[in-house]
Amino acid sequence: MKNPQPTLTLDRLWHGGDYNPEQWLDTPEVWDEDLRLMKLAHVNEATVGVFSWATLEPEEGRFAFEWLDAVMDRLARNGIDVVLATPSGARPAWLAQRYPEVLRVSPDRQRELFGERHNHCPTSPVYRRLCQRINRALAERYGRHPALKLWHVSNEYGGECHCDFCQNAFRAWLQRRYGTLERLNQAWWTRFWSHTYTSWDQIESPSPRGMRSLHGLNLDWKRFVTEQTLAFMQDEIAPLRELTPQVPITTNFMGTYPGLNYWRFADTLDVISWDNYPRWHAQGSDVDLASSVAFLHDLARSFKHQPFLMMESTPSTTNWMTVSKLKRPGMHRLSSLQAVAHGSDSVQYFQWRKSRGGPEKFHGAVVDHAGHERTRVFADVAEVGEVLEKLRPVAGSQILSSVAILYDWENRWAIDDAMGPRRDGRDYQPTCEAHHRALWRLGVMTDVINMDQDFSRYRLLVAPMLYMVREGVAERLEAYVRDGGTVVLTYWSGVADATDLCFIGGAPGPLKRLLGLWVEEIDAITEDDANVWVMEPDNSLNLHGTYGVRQLCERIHPETADVLARYGADFYAGEPAMTVNRWGAGAAYYLAARTDQRFLNNFYAALARELHLPSAVPFPLPEGVSATVRVRGAQQWTFLMNFSAEPREVHLGDAARHEVVSDRWLGGAVTVPPYGVLVLEAESPSHP
Repeated sequence: MKNPQPTLTLDRLWHGGDYNPEQWLDTPEVWDEDLRLMKLAHVNEATVGVFSWATLEPEEGRFAFEWLDAVMDRLARNGIDVVLATPSGARPAWLAQRYPEVLRVSPDRQRELFGERHNHCPTSPVYRRLCQRINRALAERYGRHPALKLWHVSNEYGGECHCDFCQNAFRAWLQRRYGTLERLNQAWWTRFWSHTYTSWDQIESPSPRGMRSLHGLNLDWKRFVTEQTLAFMQDEIAPLRELTPQVPITTNFMGTYPGLNYWRFADTLDVISWDNYPRWHAQGSDVDLASSVAFLHDLARSFKHQPFLMMESTPSTTNWMTVSKLKRPGMHRLSSLQAVAHGSDSVQYFQWRKSRGGPEKFHGAVVDHAGHERTRVFADVAEVGEVLEKLRPVAGSQILSSVAILYDWENRWAIDDAMGPRRDGRDYQPTCEAHHRALWRLGVMTDVINMDQDFSRYRLLVAPMLYMVREGVAERLEAYVRDGGTVVLTYWSGVADATDLCFIGGAPGPLKRLLGLWVEEIDAITEDDANVWVMEPDNSLNLHGTYGVRQLCERIHPETADVLARYGADFYAGEPAMTVNRWGAGAAYYLAARTDQRFLNNFYAALARELHLPSAVPFPLPEGVSATVRVRGAQQWTFLMNFSAEPREVHLGDAARHEVVSDRWLGGAVTVPPYGVLVLEAESPSHP
């Protein structure tokens, strides 16, 4: 019987981050100063050892743990929890010199030199063996250390290798997946351009020097890279599970990083964590950016439907963005609490102290090169630490969502690889974010799931651009709607199967019966052109007027679906553009064109009324203000966040509410300052 995975149970919100004391071995007085400053900054967590392999194992088989012993003991004595990392994210020079086969081979089949990080082959038996050895040594030495609370395996897994080890592993993976070459050739449609394979040895990974336009190959290669990276991670984890079964394990995701399907990693990990680096004040509206970040936080929470960790963020700027603007006053507190509001149990930084050299010496840090606490950034961080202490009871609380947005990595890969209907502007993720943004504006809590998850827990399921429909998904959607669920699907849905073969009979393929329509063709509109759709009189959602549509417009033919809107221009003016099909106790909506945000805002507001979707607040939110709720039993905390540079007035109603951070009772109209946050507890029944 499989042992249950351990859970991370925190009685406080973590505040800390990436700590690199090995960079200061020659100046031990810095260690003493670090502890003094950590107390001033209200730090209670440190992530240690992420890039420490060369210091932990300066030569093969000789471990040097004394410095880490001292660090772990010091942190424990000062009440600071440790997230201890395994060091596979950057290997030492001696390892690459002695075992050059661990270095990656690029898509053009050139072996890379030692340098940078994540330059390892995930298939290499030597690298796997050496990673397991040092991980075992770490687990044996620190597995029972009182400071250790969480293992952090590697760092930001990513990239791919095209060496002979990986080519052979890919062919073996394909043989397990398809069984015969006949099945593979059919799934990849290799008769096109006479690409039929007659031997497994003929198959190579995609390359700019070879095959790069066979969509089935590209899709399966991405799946293989995910599976091989997952297998590498599981190899890393094995000695940790064996020796420290009581210590939970995480690794840091990178939002919607396109190179790996993170859903495949969720079951192996005990805790989800991710690294959050938005470009505040530098890229359009901060309000729109806040919505996009909320989408990523909701995704992180939804992997396991439990609190996650914001493993990395910057307290000031990064050093790798095109333009790295300073956070304006209030933004650090706001962006940190946004993570907590969406389900994070931590605010962690890269990095604690700025390095003196190396590629990230100018990356933001709590402690600047000035080396003291008399900086604006340090004061901002200390303030966040104080606030997190006041929010201590929030740790471990949940977010309950009645809506889910479907964001699927394999679907994204297939859309990104498609050779039409546009080369630019297919925009799968931005489209998902636009639908999410409309719900975010309403204060409707929303999960972000993939097409393999349980749909039944939601009242509303939104699946933009469901181009790929894997086997069984259409049947599950039909059952969901038949049992009373409401689904929203859009243009370019039901186009292809799991190997990117178009469905015979055309779109929406297996979704045709659910949607009650068929698609004849799709029009790609240039950026300087547009169309509109006009709502039908007396439509069931009581929406009125004309809305802009752009980029992609389908010509559809309803069969059992009711028409809610029609195109207003071009040769298909008057044709259906939006429909609803009643199916059992539920309904399936179809948006045949990419609309403006104004329509999505009005559409989801109408659906929220019709479906009685619970909101974080019972009152309208002004522009730029978002709201979320975390709950534990009868306790609840409502976060009101103003992402605009102007004050916003919010009406709380007549009942008084306790604002946790300021310890005030608020009611009626209150002002949320620019980049401000209010955290409201549910009113205590004993309060007069």
